[in-house]
Amino acid sequence: MKKIFILDTNILLSGPNSVFKFEDNDVVIPISVIEEIDHFKKDQTETGRNAREVSRILDRLRQRGTLSAGIPLFEDRSDSGRLFVYLGQDMDILPELLENSTDNHILAIGLSLQKKFKEKRKVVVITKDSNLRIKADAFGLSSEDFEADKVDISHLYTGVRKVKVNSRFINELYTSGHIDSDSLGIAGPVAANEFFIIEDESDHGQYAHGLYDLEMKKISLLQSKTEGVWGVHPRNIEQNFGLWALLNDRIKLVTLSGGAGTGKTLIAIAAGLAKTTDEDIYQKLLVARPIFAMGNDIGFLPGDLDEKLNPWMQPIYDSLDFLLGGGVAARQKRFGKSYQELVNQGLLAIEPLTYIRGRSLPNAFFVVDESQNLTPHEIKTILTRAGEGTKVVLTGDPFQIDNPYIDSTNNGLTYVIERFKYSKIAAHITLKQGERSELATLAAELL
Repeated sequence: MKKIFILDTNILLSGPNSVFKFEDNDVVIPISVIEEIDHFKKDQTETGRNAREVSRILDRLRQRGTLSAGIPLFEDRSDSGRLFVYLGQDMDILPELLENSTDNHILAIGLSLQKKFKEKRKVVVITKDSNLRIKADAFGLSSEDFEADKVDISHLYTGVRKVKVNSRFINELYTSGHIDSDSLGIAGPVAANEFFIIEDESDHGQYAHGLYDLEMKKISLLQSKTEGVWGVHPRNIEQNFGLWALLNDRIKLVTLSGGAGTGKTLIAIAAGLAKTTDEDIYQKLLVARPIFAMGNDIGFLPGDLDEKLNPWMQPIYDSLDFLLGGGVAARQKRFGKSYQELVNQGLLAIEPLTYIRGRSLPNAFFVVDESQNLTPHEIKTILTRAGEGTKVVLTGDPFQIDNPYIDSTNNGLTYVIERFKYSKIAAHITLKQGERSELATLAAELL
């Protein structure tokens, strides 16, 4: 049985091509949604660009016929679903207490179509607005979130696997340096560059840390990193694994997820400084974060560009102050530089993601902080900027999202983690233990 899907504005603004994701079913776009999209067209943001792309897609499609009468979404398919722009809605079908709004127009259209087709067609409202889904349910109308790019956050890849084995396997790993992963009886496929904590099943205290080598199809012994990186010493095994991935030049994409205070940004910047200033592997350390929303105009703030950026970039400055001394005499004497000196030397750049589109970034250690606030399309835009010799590090917490058009299941960070986990040039670590302070860790657990 074919279905009728009614799309909310937020579905189109988060993915302009979403109209093509409903197979052979019919898609309805209310005229009030077109009107809302028109209000976003002049925005110089990712939302504005998506609004313009929606308009271009609909303009191309209308060449095939009349949108109000329905046009085929796919010209080369006999079973193609049809796209309709619904011109009106009978608001009398709703209680008088509901205001005249786009959400309620969608409800009215859904109820009208459901009444018209009865059992012949199922009508479903597709929206990211949880309140609209609640209202639809109250009226007996089916509603769903858009599932195309969603990731099951409860099963999100962590990058670390713990296994218990016979002690002879641990001895073999230490003796030969690697071990066949099949011999450990690991359930399910193993991801590229997946880290292993291998423990003795008899609880004798033996353990080893390993890393899955995709080319060898074996788990290689991984020595714990005891020395610090720019004064930062790993305080737990996840930070240890994270630093290994950050300092490994073969890994070109590192994703670090975790809650507040787990050290994501700090170890990423520390590794970047080491690779840029100490080892000269990269020409520049570029640190960026989205100014919510991505591309938002920051001109209302007083001062020059640096002064405008200060409120948004202060968390990055805090990490750099800590690494470079922050006024503490002993540390300042040890490192002898401030981040402004590194900026003046061209070794460090701190930027918003506003103007990333169209750039090419060769030979850079590129850290993108707070990447959970980016859409999959924005993340794609960033990753395609990477030139020859560039390493990209994405940090963020999928449970701290400010962007109203995405959530923990469909943001750019979780999208990349799942899509790249089988790539030999990518590695991911989920940092679980808070290390900022005892108070911060306790607050994160209790509040």
